[in-house]
Amino acid sequence: MAQAALVGDSGLVVNRTHLPHRLEPGIAHRARIGLIVLASDHTIEDEWRRMLDIDGIAVYHSRIVNSPTITPETLQAMEAGLTAATDAILPGVPLDVVAYGCTSGAMVIGEERVAQRIRAARPGVAVTTPITAALAGLRALGATRIALLTPYIDRINQMMRRYIEERGIAVPAMGSFNNENDNEVACIAPESLRDAAIELAREPLVDALFVACTSLRLASVVEEIEAATGKPAMSSNHAMAWHALRLAGYDEPVPGFGRLFRQ
Repeated sequence: MAQAALVGDSGLVVNRTHLPHRLEPGIAHRARIGLIVLASDHTIEDEWRRMLDIDGIAVYHSRIVNSPTITPETLQAMEAGLTAATDAILPGVPLDVVAYGCTSGAMVIGEERVAQRIRAARPGVAVTTPITAALAGLRALGATRIALLTPYIDRINQMMRRYIEERGIAVPAMGSFNNENDNEVACIAPESLRDAAIELAREPLVDALFVACTSLRLASVVEEIEAATGKPAMSSNHAMAWHALRLAGYDEPVPGFGRLFRQ
């Protein structure tokens, strides 16, 4: 039973302790998703808030130290911080999925290595990355020949093309903004992204578009791109949000974000 006390000198008239209450599952009553965000990322949290605005789905973030200059060497350096970044997300509370928000970083470090580092803090948790999710999304859509749009320098672009093709998906068309500064990439206008994406996706040889990099903003223009080209489009943030939902057991369509989210 709640206790009451009368305290005159302090001005406190009522001090009730042990008030009756009940516990419920809380805001994550359908899924609890952990998201590791790059320290230099301006975009992914905003896009995920839009796409995962679903009752019962909760996303909890931590940030990992990285260089805003994107090179294979700076990407590889992030591996050492993955376990600590995972451990900082709701310590002691179970997570359904942990997502690592770096497309090129997951490719350079290796998807399996990323998963190992995350599971060192969260044994057995489902893990996704943007490249893992993009490959899963392309397969779900039946895409076999894609256009690849990135902001990266050519050294990373060619690595990514080889990486995707080694996993059975051809990349006959590519385009890049060729900007290695992550802070500037986050400021590329969605209209510029849309126009470049439509140009690439209209190539007759391709059946889908993948926009690589979590700093690029696709969520607000994906439906325009698909309407203009008749082909499915996805980005790093977009595909990873979809994949995290599916790994967490949420299989319902989410309107407003293109063909993948209607799967």
